[in-house]
Amino acid sequence: MMALFMMARPLALRLHFLSHLDDQILPSLKACVVKRLSSPGLRTSTVCVPTCSSLSPRGVCTTKRDPMFLVAGSVRPYQELLPSGSGLSLLHHLTSDEDHTFMKRLTSCTSSQQVLRLLRSYPLLSGAAAASILHRLADLEHDSACGLWKPETLLSDVGLNKLCQTLEHDSARLQDEVLVRALLGCTRLYLDPQSRLVLRLVFESQKRLNLERLSVEALCGLSRALFALEGPNSGMIKQAMSQLQNKDTAQWNTAELVAVYSMLATGLGEDGCYLELLNEINAQALQLVQQMGPGAISEILGALFKLRHKEALPLVIALCKQAVHHVQNFADPELIVVLSALMHYGHSDHFLVEALERHVPKVAFTAHAETVTKVMQFFRRWRILSPPVFNTVAESFVYRAEEYSTWQVSQQIAALGVLGYLPPDAGRLFQKVESVLHARFSQFQPRALLDLLYACTLLQRYPLNFVSKVFSPYFMQQLQGEEGSGIDHRVLAQLTQLYMTVKLECPFYDGPRLSPKFQVKSFLASGQSLETPVEPHFYNAVKSALVDLLGAKSYFASRVLTPCCYTLGTYASTLVLKLYSCQLFTPTHVNLLIGISLWLYMPLFSRLYIYADIEIKLDEEGYVLPASHTNEVHKRIALCIDGSKRFAANAEKLLGQEAIKQRHLRILGYEVVQVKQT
Repeated sequence: MMALFMMARPLALRLHFLSHLDDQILPSLKACVVKRLSSPGLRTSTVCVPTCSSLSPRGVCTTKRDPMFLVAGSVRPYQELLPSGSGLSLLHHLTSDEDHTFMKRLTSCTSSQQVLRLLRSYPLLSGAAAASILHRLADLEHDSACGLWKPETLLSDVGLNKLCQTLEHDSARLQDEVLVRALLGCTRLYLDPQSRLVLRLVFESQKRLNLERLSVEALCGLSRALFALEGPNSGMIKQAMSQLQNKDTAQWNTAELVAVYSMLATGLGEDGCYLELLNEINAQALQLVQQMGPGAISEILGALFKLRHKEALPLVIALCKQAVHHVQNFADPELIVVLSALMHYGHSDHFLVEALERHVPKVAFTAHAETVTKVMQFFRRWRILSPPVFNTVAESFVYRAEEYSTWQVSQQIAALGVLGYLPPDAGRLFQKVESVLHARFSQFQPRALLDLLYACTLLQRYPLNFVSKVFSPYFMQQLQGEEGSGIDHRVLAQLTQLYMTVKLECPFYDGPRLSPKFQVKSFLASGQSLETPVEPHFYNAVKSALVDLLGAKSYFASRVLTPCCYTLGTYASTLVLKLYSCQLFTPTHVNLLIGISLWLYMPLFSRLYIYADIEIKLDEEGYVLPASHTNEVHKRIALCIDGSKRFAANAEKLLGQEAIKQRHLRILGYEVVQVKQT
């Protein structure tokens, strides 16, 4: 049976890596240590232990097995792994044109099988090309769980075994950067840390490290590889980092800075480790920002995002400005990283938005699904209403929905809901959404499903067949299980408003009800509000004007929770259906009747609340009543004090959650007066 790649040691064929030999033991070792094992199928191997003072006290004692490099695989005789003349090297110096051609073909490979076929077609390879093959295989084979998709494909390939044998055989002749890159490639492919190839590369790296001649990039690559093999407490890592910190960061170029950022982001920079080094490279990066291309921008922003480095905002702003010039040149993964980092640091740029608006419509049909989703999240995060982007993404959704995960489907529609934007071809869009729900309903995670259905109601689309399932006890159990320690207020508020919307805007709905224990009394909550709090300065200005207009503060109530019931009686539902079918009344009249019926049936049902900024009561003759009056109220006026945060950031359009609030207030009989800043 073929075993998977793993970092654990083999049991029967264990290769012992003896680091930190005692100083008293090392001199007693002469030229080499011979360890013989009598187990069948194993041959004795002799590995020399260096005794020269330039090397650290590090010894290797191995037991040979075939093949020697992979954790598991079919055993082959040693002779099969080398061509005739086994003492000859397979690594050759290719011309620059040959190397460029090979690397171009390697980059174009889209599967590990293509890489292995390419390997077989090149009997002669340079060391750099050989190391690049390991990295390309790792790029293609890594899955979302940080494992390998098909390890058996690699384990059974003769060409890869030959390549690994050659790297081990010629490790002493590899250039520093190639040696380190090969070792890093081994860790990315999860080769056994105790295999002869890895041990030999580590041993050779130690020799180079002791000479203190490794470049910045080589030191960073070596530290990354050793971190994967031995963890942060590795003696070689400390040695490498000490040499790195002794170098002058002011002399580093962009490539060297990127190497350091990538190394720290792999885990070495966690918990504030090497913070002084990080601050130094931030200062140097600021000096070189204008020279950076899309790859460097993405790498540095991604590293800062992983490190959660709070002091890096000036660098983030500078990188964002530079990113504007490269939006069209970013690869999909790079653009995803850039937008994720900017959202984390809470920064956006008007020129970046314009660049995205020019670029995204051109690639919406061909870009990676996660790229399109991340762009929509970015526009949602900053409340940016962009018809060119939204229209194209909505159109592409109709044709590409099957490519998207359920979470990506949810996030794209949620962005439209938050901005309250209906694309021109909304009918086809929501038909596609409905077909996705029918086909993959069971695949949706509870939160993703709730976000999707909630966004639909914000846009006045009501998938009632699926909404009814959300109110079921089974779904609530799923939601509680996903949330872990109870359902947070925002989720409960979404459920409540979803239920309220169905009852108000779909009076014919007769499905399951949302249990009262999952209903909230107010949509306002600290940090988890569905409603945007009123801006204090604007709010106080409106109150002062009302006092001057009405004569006293007692004639209006501030920040009122308006009591109302959201369940319709049978008579009201039947009446409304008849009115719709006969087309005797306009929707405005019907909404008014719904509001009247709600007030009539209020004592019979549970009470929920809508938040009104200011409420004014009028009697039958139109005179203003004191706010404390509860009788003889003929009309209620709800003043919605809509500051800038209740609108899209770049357009005078209410956000979806504010529009639905005003819609419901009107249905309930309020006359809504909107007060906006000028």
